[in-house]
Amino acid sequence: MIDISKLEKKDVGVWVKYQDGMGKIEKGRIKSWNNKFIFVVYHCNNEWDRFQDFTGESTRPEDLDFIEKKK
Repeated sequence: MIDISKLEKKDVGVWVKYQDGMGKIEKGRIKSWNNKFIFVVYHCNNEWDRFQDFTGESTRPEDLDFIEKKK
């Protein structure tokens, strides 16, 4: 689970994994967030250097974990 209140500007672009209750796992990158959801780009035609040009899907923070965390 990601604590949305602790996200910082440097977390934009960080790799995360989404896991639903059925075992589905999907990898993506954080695009933005608000006080309720983290917006993650999961599909960008494999153009990850341009991920911010693609739509982020609203995702509940309790369904996300960091794959890597920027320091």
